Amino acid sequence: MQESPNTEMLRCWAEIDGAALRHNARAAGALAGGGPECVMAVVKADAYGHRLPLVTRALKEEIGSFAVAALTEALAVKLHAARARDGSIPPIYILSPALPAEIPDIVHHGFIPAISTMDEVHRFAAAAHGKSCAVHVVLDTGMGRMGALPGDAAAVLRAVKDSPVLTLDSVSSHFPSSDEDREFTARQEQDFRRLTAALQAEFGPFRTHIANSAAILHYPRPPLETVRAGLMLYGICPLNGYTSSLRPALTWKTRITLIRELPAGWTISYGRTFTTPHPMTVAAIAAGYGDGYPRHVSGKGAAVLVHGQRCPILGRVTMDQILIDVSALPQPPAPGHEAVLLGLQGTASITPHELASQASTIPWHIYTGITDRTERLFTTE
Repeated sequence: MQESPNTEMLRCWAEIDGAALRHNARAAGALAGGGPECVMAVVKADAYGHRLPLVTRALKEEIGSFAVAALTEALAVKLHAARARDGSIPPIYILSPALPAEIPDIVHHGFIPAISTMDEVHRFAAAAHGKSCAVHVVLDTGMGRMGALPGDAAAVLRAVKDSPVLTLDSVSSHFPSSDEDREFTARQEQDFRRLTAALQAEFGPFRTHIANSAAILHYPRPPLETVRAGLMLYGICPLNGYTSSLRPALTWKTRITLIRELPAGWTISYGRTFTTPHPMTVAAIAAGYGDGYPRHVSGKGAAVLVHGQRCPILGRVTMDQILIDVSALPQPPAPGHEAVLLGLQGTASITPHELASQASTIPWHIYTGITDRTERLFTTE
């Protein structure tokens, strides 16, 4: 089994594959029908736990724009996003509503904020102080989280268009169930197209964007329309049947720290929820919920990979250690050997969908829950 370089002193780490990120960005661009410039790379929440600086540097030459949730994230992207070819920085969109205190800095740095209400129009216009500020107007077509309701959309666009300091970058919306409800999603997209067509007839042409990862993969896209690639950018498909076109970018690893022979009838971990049914070889690994591994998988059939084989987790996941059954391994493990928490080892894999299902959550939550104690390593530039 080949060891990763320079990890001998690491107890828990994640390897991020830059080539996989770029492959997935190109796949999103191809599905959008317009290549990389159509891709808005969503790097909020520390790039879904993959590390925003690493992902920004890997993708800045490959995509058309970046998207984040807040000003602090936008500033971090700007710090790492200058392109080698000309020193330019891709447009940086802020997808969530801005706090009032954030607005002056958003305008100053030229980020593109989301606008849902007349109040936001007035706040951004007042903060511009004569400096032009591009905005993207969000329409609520069924998400119910933000955006102008259809009956209010024309008034918000008119206020933006009439402002001497605001410019309309684009009009967007968001699918709440493109990975679950095909009928509603199709109807929502039709509503979005009808509404934007009516607004364009009144206010002139503008760019639109609505597709998230599930929609990029599963629904035909208008050619050259911007798409917001989130989970798929990291190689994970929110739908079944599309995984082959993507390459997972993260492998989460830890190490065996201790191996013990336990007799039959011995209880394991907090709460004594597992009792050995027979003599077992039990290994401790240097990861736990303090590293972001979900405690909720305890007793749910979760496993890790050692020597390319699945080793069941025994008892409850603790803060710093997990106990696993290595009795069935044909090659005895030793302290220091790698164990894979998430990803591929040999021909075996632990997928984020599997781990999320066992934890009664979603893959997004698994990735963003990986804590700072887990070191991130870029394995491919």
